[in-house]
Amino acid sequence: QVQLVESGGGLVQPGGSLRLSCAASGSIFSRNPMGWYRQAPRKQREFVAVITNDGITNYANSVKGRFTISRDNAKNTVYLQMNSLKPEDTAVYYCSHYGTGAWGQGTQVTVSS
Repeated sequence: QVQLVESGGGLVQPGGSLRLSCAASGSIFSRNPMGWYRQAPRKQREFVAVITNDGITNYANSVKGRFTISRDNAKNTVYLQMNSLKPEDTAVYYCSHYGTGAWGQGTQVTVSS
């Protein structure tokens, strides 16, 4: 069983940056893709980014060029660097472990002046 804990959310002004972290327990972390998703108020959860176990990445069109997903398998941690943030990026951000379907509890990101 994999447990995921997100951190790093907060309030930031438009144009600002945040880095989210997702720490995973369990020895199978490094063998599976990890993803970030987000859910804005009154909207469905949507895909943001994914990284495979060997570092191949893919992004939603809405975040391409602004967000970067990375992972440190030695630390069982996946990151989401978010730059040039916009108000429409406001959401609860969740990480997901593709091998087990585990989800974290989410971390709130609010982009507002």
